[in-house]
Amino acid sequence: MSVEIKVKDEVLTGYLSGEIDHHSASGLRTAIDRAVEVNMPSLVILDFERVSFMDSSGIGLIMGRYKNLSKRGATLNITGTSPYLYKMMRLSGIERIVKIENKEKKQ
Repeated sequence: MSVEIKVKDEVLTGYLSGEIDHHSASGLRTAIDRAVEVNMPSLVILDFERVSFMDSSGIGLIMGRYKNLSKRGATLNITGTSPYLYKMMRLSGIERIVKIENKEKKQ
């Protein structure tokens, strides 16, 4: 699992790839939080286009980033979710607090 961080103006985008599980989530949290601390974005986008698997640790990753960003007055959006990931996020209730754009909706 890895994350590539890009920043443009006040938007920080994290391009996630690989599998998100208990072992990889900790490193992702650290990388994303460090980038947020340094860049102070008003919007963070997590792109799940290249994520092949995610368990409940991924939900925890999203929820934690949402809480941290909310304290700063910033917004979190999710993009590039597969139908499987979108369903998982929707069932967890994340869709009620974070804007999620999935690949099916684009087509």
